[in-house]
Amino acid sequence: MPVDPQVTPLLEAMAGMAQIDWWSMDPAVMRQGFGTVGPEPEKIEVAKVVDRTIPGPAGEIPVRIYTPEGTGPFPLVAFFHGGGFVLCGLDSHDTLARALCRGAGAIVVSVDYRLAPESKFPAAADDCYAATKWVADHAAELGGDAERLAVAGDSAGGNLSAVTALLAKRKGGPRLVHQLLVYPVTSHEPDTDSYRENAEGYFLTADMMKWFTHHYLRDAKDAKDPLAAPIHATKADLAGLPPATVITAEYDPLRDEGEAYGRMLEDAGVGTLIVRYDGMIHGFVSMFGVLDKGRDAVELCSKRLREAFGA
Repeated sequence: MPVDPQVTPLLEAMAGMAQIDWWSMDPAVMRQGFGTVGPEPEKIEVAKVVDRTIPGPAGEIPVRIYTPEGTGPFPLVAFFHGGGFVLCGLDSHDTLARALCRGAGAIVVSVDYRLAPESKFPAAADDCYAATKWVADHAAELGGDAERLAVAGDSAGGNLSAVTALLAKRKGGPRLVHQLLVYPVTSHEPDTDSYRENAEGYFLTADMMKWFTHHYLRDAKDAKDPLAAPIHATKADLAGLPPATVITAEYDPLRDEGEAYGRMLEDAGVGTLIVRYDGMIHGFVSMFGVLDKGRDAVELCSKRLREAFGA
């Protein structure tokens, strides 16, 4: 179907990004001007928000902990933001984290993992796994239930959620009840129809993704590592992983690789729901304040988490 009419003015507003020569840009400079994705909706109130640090494999990891209204113990979500492994952080995804906290009735721990190129693969993956394990180990302190723990993330964060699920299986825990993968990066080899169809003009471009990959990976060999590119996981790697929800967008270069990974999970016997939102672009879920389908997707994500938590 054509681009959703609600998306058109957003693409017009973001048209300047298409003029950026990404290869001439310093990542640190880009971070200064790259905040929230799309218009900022009204702040969603939750019972409590706390910023703190937790121990990580290479020093302290900043996290932001969102607690919902009600009486615990609450289910838990380790949340990993998008941004191509190079950009964004706790503030850029604050509203989405709040929406999941309230919608799923869960404590959401948003993780400010190390960014590339200062910290290349596997730094982000190591931080996200360590943070998830910390959440499980400190569930009671947080007011949560370690038996109801999920991972969630968008784009690069979707990759890190999938990778954390793989690592949790490989390392024998923590036990996860769901992996929520929102337009995840699952490959670093852009050879799909969606990359060719949506190479430019729909916010995220093929050139931007090449720039992100260049900064994130150490060498070509990393592109074949399942912990960098889950699409290279074997059926044995995937068997026994927690149930998954995979959200994709029609006009997104990452569409096909996300759906391909979802089918791989299904083939490995993992209960998986794959939902493509027609007419949408990359980042649309974070734009739920102005996109009806973004709001629908947030509601679906919340519903899937509640079901996984037995709520």
